[in-house]
Amino acid sequence: MNLENYISDLLYRYECVIVPNFGGFVTNETSAKVNHFTHTFYPPSKKITFNSHLKHNDGLLANYIASVDKISFSEAVKSIDTVVKKWKSTLLVEAIEIQKIGSISLNKEGNLLFDPKVSENYLTSSFGLNSFSSPVVKRLGYKEKIRQLETIAPVLPPEKRRKTPVLLKYAATVAVIFALGSFGWDTYNTNQYQEQLLAEQKQQDAVEQKIQQATFVIENPLPTITLNVAKEMKNYHVIAGAFRDPLNAEKKVNQLIEQGYNAQILGVNKWNLTTVSYASYGDRLEALKGLRTIKKTVTSEAWLLIKEF
Repeated sequence: MNLENYISDLLYRYECVIVPNFGGFVTNETSAKVNHFTHTFYPPSKKITFNSHLKHNDGLLANYIASVDKISFSEAVKSIDTVVKKWKSTLLVEAIEIQKIGSISLNKEGNLLFDPKVSENYLTSSFGLNSFSSPVVKRLGYKEKIRQLETIAPVLPPEKRRKTPVLLKYAATVAVIFALGSFGWDTYNTNQYQEQLLAEQKQQDAVEQKIQQATFVIENPLPTITLNVAKEMKNYHVIAGAFRDPLNAEKKVNQLIEQGYNAQILGVNKWNLTTVSYASYGDRLEALKGLRTIKKTVTSEAWLLIKEF
């Protein structure tokens, strides 16, 4: 099983994906930034970190794999456990490479070190936005040149022009020529700058058009989107129990499935207990009917949980 693809798919939708008995991958949104040394602009993105203390099975990854591969929840948990054991065995010898996510290695103290991949942007709102470099706009010191020219050829009042020496007249002529050349150079640079701005504007328009026409596609498009919508409509759950140990909850689910119930793990409640249901319903009357049947035939301790969406 290629566990990396499932983790990568979920990182687009959720801020935290936990691999049971291994650790959790957490995403944090970062704003756009500029590298002032390379003059490179980077779009907003999601930065991935790894927390080795998040090992509790919250059911997200296993439920997702079960939905995509059309297997039971317990089979998905076993598949994850097999991959995790392989990862831990490999880490004793070398680092492991998790595609599209990053690499994980073991240091001398036995702690896991995570090196994320920066090429993959999990922020869907930034789809199509790539980093780009913009050249520095160079501004010439025209004022300093003018000041130097004025020092060489000062402007004289009209009454003193007749007494101006011939050599000074030639100097003034040369200064005018330099001034005209400087004006022409200024005009040339202005035109160049305007052309550069026009080219950058065209490039930006092309990027915006690309974004508007783009369609966001994930490599492994899951039927889970449709299934999740269907599950969300079933907000009436007949509860079989709530367990402190997640392993006991999994055992209860397997037991009920073998007995013919459409049992599942609903997740962890606010008391940190893993909740297990006999069945879930989208209609309140059907849920009450199912609850009465279970109370009569199985146990009177069953109760109805209503989740509001």
